[in-house]
Amino acid sequence: MTDSLHIAVSGASGLVGSRLCTRLEAEGYRVSRLVRRQASPEADEILFDIPAGHIDDSRLEGVDAVVHLAGENVAAGRWSPARKQRIRDSRVMGTRLIAETLARLERPPAVLVNASAIGFYGDRGDEILDETSDPGEGFLPETCLAWESATATAETAGVRVVKLRIGVVLAAEGGALAKLVPIFRAGLGGKTGDGRQWMSWITIDDLVGAIVFALTGDKLEGPVNAVGPRPETNAEFTRVLARVLRRPAIAPLPAFVVSTIFGEMGRELLLSSTRVQPHQLEQAGFEFRHGTLEAALRAVLE
Repeated sequence: MTDSLHIAVSGASGLVGSRLCTRLEAEGYRVSRLVRRQASPEADEILFDIPAGHIDDSRLEGVDAVVHLAGENVAAGRWSPARKQRIRDSRVMGTRLIAETLARLERPPAVLVNASAIGFYGDRGDEILDETSDPGEGFLPETCLAWESATATAETAGVRVVKLRIGVVLAAEGGALAKLVPIFRAGLGGKTGDGRQWMSWITIDDLVGAIVFALTGDKLEGPVNAVGPRPETNAEFTRVLARVLRRPAIAPLPAFVVSTIFGEMGRELLLSSTRVQPHQLEQAGFEFRHGTLEAALRAVLE
């Protein structure tokens, strides 16, 4: 692959997608954005309507690579049955639509980097998890398994598929960290539950770097854990965040309050323990910019 690589990106307006597109364009790649807007698409846009099952596949013909990041926000609120269905459908139906479209192109892309999540592993306590570990139990593992399986048509057609199991993304401008920082700055931060649950994190710069690494090389295929090399417990995470922000961390959020306020979503996102290692990235030679949590938080927040 060369610097003239043409890459199509879904979820391009989101936290990760916008940062990815900025980097790709700065490095000289041509980027086309998959968008839902129907009226008057721009020259660099490709219509992508998941409910209607439609992509403008003529605009994908000859694209060198696709990055699929789009999906309903899992942390937008309590998980009603309707919200859970939207979360699942946005991922599974969108991925299947892209995979089937790529498979029927005369000139399919060489690689599809498809977002997934470490929610695949579920609540696993202190168990050290890598890409060979089995899926867990619950809504997120079931959704992630179906999400990843939806790439099968593209794989059968010979497209190299990277299923990027993304951890907690550390970014000042969005995601979980952006919600935590004002609470900690106000001196109201603290551990969640007993604080023993493992958090597998990655800075947004390293996540974007991992995506570019997957696009421009050929060493990665199949499940790839997009997490930093040193996960931390929630208690340690809150201590380090408080230290970086020069604030106390003395206001814990009890598990029963999480369950009462957030229900199933809180239990699976905030109380689950997922201790994940980036084995495939490390084996392929990817170099993390931020290897420790304190370095990561200082890079993101200072």
